[in-house]
Amino acid sequence: MANRHLSRSIVLQSLFEWDLNALEKKAVVEVLERNVAEFAPNKTDMPFMEKLLEGVMAKQPELDQVIEKAAPDWPIDRISPVDRNILRLGLYELLFADRSEVPAKVAINEAIELAKQFGGENSSRFINGVLGAVYKEIGEPGKDEQGKRRRREVPFEEMPIERLAGAVVYAEHEGQMYLALVHDIFGHWTLSKSKVQAEEEVEAGAVRALREEIGLEVVIEGELGNNEYVASQPEKGKVRKQVHYFLANSPYTELKLEQKGGLDDAKWFKVADILELNFYEDILPIVTKAVTMLVAKK
Repeated sequence: MANRHLSRSIVLQSLFEWDLNALEKKAVVEVLERNVAEFAPNKTDMPFMEKLLEGVMAKQPELDQVIEKAAPDWPIDRISPVDRNILRLGLYELLFADRSEVPAKVAINEAIELAKQFGGENSSRFINGVLGAVYKEIGEPGKDEQGKRRRREVPFEEMPIERLAGAVVYAEHEGQMYLALVHDIFGHWTLSKSKVQAEEEVEAGAVRALREEIGLEVVIEGELGNNEYVASQPEKGKVRKQVHYFLANSPYTELKLEQKGGLDDAKWFKVADILELNFYEDILPIVTKAVTMLVAKK
């Protein structure tokens, strides 16, 4: 294990105890010294660890405000103590560390590795999502540090277009109508979708997306409309993503979420319950139109 990564691990353990037990600063320093004696007895990186620990504790109110803005559906007290302090540590290095010593991407990658090491099953995706959102918000510092020429700002009309397809999937079960939805790491329920391959029709792309992402075999019944948004991709820069949504029917079977970044759950919901869910603004009209069509069918 690299020396600096070990140091960050020890600082994280100390922050965890500080947070969980509401320790005073003096007591936290003693915790750090105890953890160093147990896990890194040579103490070669003690100045780095002390500076990092004290910096996170001093900036904790500001760091928590950033977390709340980047993940508004996850109040600080609902985030697990481990993930909460990984975010504080990663954000401190991302926002306040000397970038000549800790480049932005290093700060993010180190936090993700800590999440994989100490967090839960979905921690690394959650940490990556929050820190990635902050990284974009502050202008992606260091993005071109490896000698690449910075891309010119491409006008919207000239951005490459990527086609995607998805669907509102419904099923009938025991006299009730259900919708299949997926949940992302930012706390929103949304719709399964996938990139349409060059040789595919849009409708076929939607059928494949549902099969691959949540394990459903669907039958397309109608069109619901289109959404468009701009996304940044490392190899292409900004891309216009045009998503075509359909209404589709499926048997009521177990959803099997594909393990990939960005999504952490998939569930069936009774139509009557979906108004209580947290949707993105551009997804809600699509779902509403689907429900209207289903009601009309009955």
